[in-house]
Amino acid sequence: MALDPGDRDAVPMQVLLPRRARRPHPTTVVRVVLGGIAGAVVLVAGIALAWLAFATPLMRGFEMPVRPTPGQMAAGITAWAFALTAPGACIVIGLARLAATTESLAYLRRRPGSTTLSGRLGPEYLVAPNVHLPDGRRVPEIVIGPHGVALLQPAPPAHASRHNGTRWEVRMDRKWVPMENPLERVTRDAEAVRRWIAAEDNDFLVKVHAALVSSDESIQRTATCAVIARDQIGPWLAALPPQRTLSDARRERLIDLVREAV
Repeated sequence: MALDPGDRDAVPMQVLLPRRARRPHPTTVVRVVLGGIAGAVVLVAGIALAWLAFATPLMRGFEMPVRPTPGQMAAGITAWAFALTAPGACIVIGLARLAATTESLAYLRRRPGSTTLSGRLGPEYLVAPNVHLPDGRRVPEIVIGPHGVALLQPAPPAHASRHNGTRWEVRMDRKWVPMENPLERVTRDAEAVRRWIAAEDNDFLVKVHAALVSSDESIQRTATCAVIARDQIGPWLAALPPQRTLSDARRERLIDLVREAV
């Protein structure tokens, strides 16, 4: 049974935090900037060391005579070992740091999540934003509740897309080009989630529902995908038939599976 509005306000829904938010040191703009500066400095230092070692007469001072003394031999070996290894190590470390900075920038991009779609739901619901499936798909939002699993996906913005029946187009560079039907995409994502869960738990088949979140009343729902507005998400989830075979133990296994994909 769904909670009444007063109970929902008192006990909010659960939200699975993304991995970057669960890290001891989450990604921030300051960390990204400092990491990029550090990587660039180390990279430039490696290039400068390589230039000093091989493009200037600096290393000639460490050339050993025909009969070097033990001190000259040690100094020459140390200098040449440093000249051969330090520039390459600095360049590799600098490039790796810059690559990590680029990856961190991708984490900082704003993506649709639970705060933009589900809003306030009762404690019997758990929301997982930006779920990455094993086949490479990314599902904007999954809601686990008494109904089983529900996929919520926002429709393309009205100012940049248009549709005529099942044909959809997106505006790019002042031209309208064909795009994938969002209803069909949500349906395929739901089927992919169903296969993913079934592969992890062969003894249990979870119910997977799909919905496209849009205020455009001209979009017609299909047999496999509903079309709801943002303020209809809560009532739509509450109206879904409960899956009685979804026990507490199976629910916990399902949550653990989804948590690893967030």
